[in-house]
Amino acid sequence: MKLNKQDILQALETISEPGEGGNLVESGALTNIVIFGDEVVVDVTIKNPSLQAKKKTEVEIMKAIHDKVYEKAKVKVNIKVEATQKPKNEIKGKSIPGIQNIVAVASGKGGVGKSTVTANLAATLAKMGFKVGVLDADIYGPSIPIMFDVEHDRPIAVDVNGKSKMKPIENYGVKILSIGFFTRPDQAVIWRGPMAAKALNQMIFDAAWDDLDFLLVDLPPGTGDIHLSIMQSLPITGAVVVSTPQNVALADARKGVAMFQQESINVPVLGIVENMAYFTPEELPTNKYYIFGKEGARNLAEDLKVPFLGEIPLVQSIREAGDVGRPAALQTATPLESAFEKLTQNIVQEVVSRNENLPPTEAIKITTMAGCSAIKK
Repeated sequence: MKLNKQDILQALETISEPGEGGNLVESGALTNIVIFGDEVVVDVTIKNPSLQAKKKTEVEIMKAIHDKVYEKAKVKVNIKVEATQKPKNEIKGKSIPGIQNIVAVASGKGGVGKSTVTANLAATLAKMGFKVGVLDADIYGPSIPIMFDVEHDRPIAVDVNGKSKMKPIENYGVKILSIGFFTRPDQAVIWRGPMAAKALNQMIFDAAWDDLDFLLVDLPPGTGDIHLSIMQSLPITGAVVVSTPQNVALADARKGVAMFQQESINVPVLGIVENMAYFTPEELPTNKYYIFGKEGARNLAEDLKVPFLGEIPLVQSIREAGDVGRPAALQTATPLESAFEKLTQNIVQEVVSRNENLPPTEAIKITTMAGCSAIKK
């Protein structure tokens, strides 16, 4: 008997694709039929990856051809599985009305100046005309209240649309909430992860932040439970990673970048900041001493293919400014003011690029003119 391709197609129309409902021909699962005398080769692509589905399909094809076309046909069935791609299980939080961009400031290890960079970045953004808030998420070592000279202040409750909300403390044009406002200076915060996460959620969602162009989140050092809680709670626009040039800090900064780039987190890394890039003594303002190594963070950024945002020198006035609660970036006509302005402008530009090229929390446009930035929807 001479086998006919049309007869085989009609026979295969009686077989349903596993888990899909339509028959093999209509669904497009049947990809090819080749006939060599009394031999038939059938190529099929199905979406069900189970061994049972593949075996059942093979048996049904052979039975249909034998019963409806030719019982002595030699049938070979090639089955390919094309499983449907599952959506990524990304950790994404809900947005906060009125907050345009949420930038996480992180570090792989402690002591690299992450909170100092956060405070000065916030002060510079406010000086540029942005509406800025800082959430001090460093539960176990909150230092933002000291750096803004508000460690003795306490948030008050305000009524917002019939709901009681915390009013952030404000200084230098920056709104601030920190666990440090709710603990004594000599009190250690000994909380397990769930308790810390609950406290953070209250500061995030039970606060009267009002309209903000930027909310900076000062994360704890390292990579752990608090970081995941923040990612679950907030739709982070992007992350800034702070490091010193030395190898020990760079190894941890690499881990910090990797955390944000995890498939389940997928937060854009806006770039790396090199803090304590070099030491300049007050009496020799033009000298640079590379105490912790030279351009380590810059090289790391190039290696990881993320932007290098800028370098901040190690000078005594930064420490003094932080201790007295007035960010060093507010000092006018100084190299520090210039360094933080350049850093801030680079971060703003990276936020612009991120919002233009990736799905944003809320589309915005930022323009920088003559050293002053303005934000528009």
